[in-house]
This record gives sequence, C-alpha cells and structure tokens, in this order.
Amino acid sequence: MKIKIDIDCTPEEARTFLGLPDVQPMQQWMMSQMQDRMEKGIENFDPETIMKAWITPGIEGFGQLQKALWAAAAGEAGKPAKK
Repeated sequence: MKIKIDIDCTPEEARTFLGLPDVQPMQQWMMSQMQDRMEKGIENFDPETIMKAWITPGIEGFGQLQKALWAAAAGEAGKPAKK
C-alpha cells in the first residue's frame, strides 16, 4: 500500500508548522560580517606575498623529502641483499 501526500506550502510555513526556528536574520548578519571582513582583507591583498607564503613551504618540504629518500637509499645500499 502506498500513501502519497502533497503539501503545498512555503519554506517559512513548513518551518513554522514543524516548530523550527527562523535563522534567516542570523544568516544575514553572518553574511554581512563575512563581507565586511573580506572587504577589509582585500585592502591588504598582495598576490606576491601570498604566493611566497604558499610556495616556499612546499619547496622546502620537497627538499626535505628528497633528503629523506636519499638517506634511505644510502642506508639500504650499505646492507647486504635479502635472499
């Protein structure tokens, strides 16, 4: 047996019927706060500084990985082969 119920209501009506809180004012306030912070942050935006901050640790990390691989390879080179 199947029962199908179609309810035609707005999201606000459904929220009220189910007893859920209206969070729209809080969402609008949060969005305005985020927009203000983004506008303040864009004033200090310098692509060169951001790229240096992102790329430099990556390059250093690659160098450390390479050193670790070389050390591991050198350590294995001195050991006799396993049979």
